[in-house]
Amino acid sequence: MDILTPGHIILVLVGALLIFGPKRLPDIGKSLGKGIREFKGALNHIADDEPATPATPAPAPPPAPVWPPAQATAQPVDLPPAPPVATPPAPSAPAQGPVDTPPTPQA
Repeated sequence: MDILTPGHIILVLVGALLIFGPKRLPDIGKSLGKGIREFKGALNHIADDEPATPATPAPAPPPAPVWPPAQATAQPVDLPPAPPVATPPAPSAPAQGPVDTPPTPQA
């Protein structure tokens, strides 16, 4: 079953004529054609913007250093002991009593 048969295309065109009317259909076609032309122009412009590959190759990066260096010998490092970690105090128990009671004024 082919979608682009002449009968289907005529049916779509008649439906568009009924929906948009004879006055707006030429404007829609012109806008659609203009959009397609701009799209093609943008595609061609993107292809023109791609930089050409350089004729000379990029210089090779310097060789990576060998780790650890052969001349150096590793020496152990003595670190001072870490200070003891203080534990935070436990939260105190909430005050007992009704929550709605306002504080009593002191004279």
